[in-house]
Amino acid sequence: MHQYQPTHIFHFAAQSLPMVSWADPVTTFESNIMGSLYLFEAARRLRRPPVVVSACSSAEYGNVAASDIPVREEHPLRPLHPYGISKVCQDLLAREYFLDYGIPTVNIRLFNTTGPGKTDDAPSDFVRQLARIKKGLQSPVLEVGNLKPRRAFLDVQDAVRGFYLAATKGKRGEAYNLCATRTYSIHEILHSAIRLGGVKVRIRPVSRLMRPSDEKIIFGSTEKIRRDTGWKPLYSLEQTLKSMLEYWQAAS
Repeated sequence: MHQYQPTHIFHFAAQSLPMVSWADPVTTFESNIMGSLYLFEAARRLRRPPVVVSACSSAEYGNVAASDIPVREEHPLRPLHPYGISKVCQDLLAREYFLDYGIPTVNIRLFNTTGPGKTDDAPSDFVRQLARIKKGLQSPVLEVGNLKPRRAFLDVQDAVRGFYLAATKGKRGEAYNLCATRTYSIHEILHSAIRLGGVKVRIRPVSRLMRPSDEKIIFGSTEKIRRDTGWKPLYSLEQTLKSMLEYWQAAS
């Protein structure tokens, strides 16, 4: 890091899967907490501290009452799994290094985000299976997990632009939600993907895709990042699903 003297660091390194964090909390904590600590220590020793934008998570909030949706940044942090706990620690580490050492940090509490090439979330699982079914590589049975939760899936292109604007215009030492503008049930997302995929399938729930606990709704207020940076999302969920289907049809 000394050799390059970066002006901005976008900290995305993490074990980012809640399911994996239940199975292996130790590795999750070592990666997400200690990995972040090493990064901040390295940044502290640079001649000119870089802006560090950390990819934190909506998982920090845990279950949020309906009356508090969309959740705001000042809401208490009560995560439900080791991954969420690790992201609270990362969030607090960034704030501490801003207050104690003057590192210009910005935390992005990233809500559900997806796009072409993404794996291990519901939309990508759906479109990958549909692409395989369309090519005859899988029987016309689409395996699913819990279809009841509501999620606001942000297009990855909107997310990247949000991180850039937070780095250049965001207030140092602050946390910002980054989220899509509306929620859909996983059931709605599934049937939108099937319609866009243009194939007939049977839907089969499977136990391995069910989580030990699941937030009923994940939806964040983006008033703060809009006000401070001018960010707003540009892509609809349908546009995102179409681009994902095109990607996996070409890649499968």
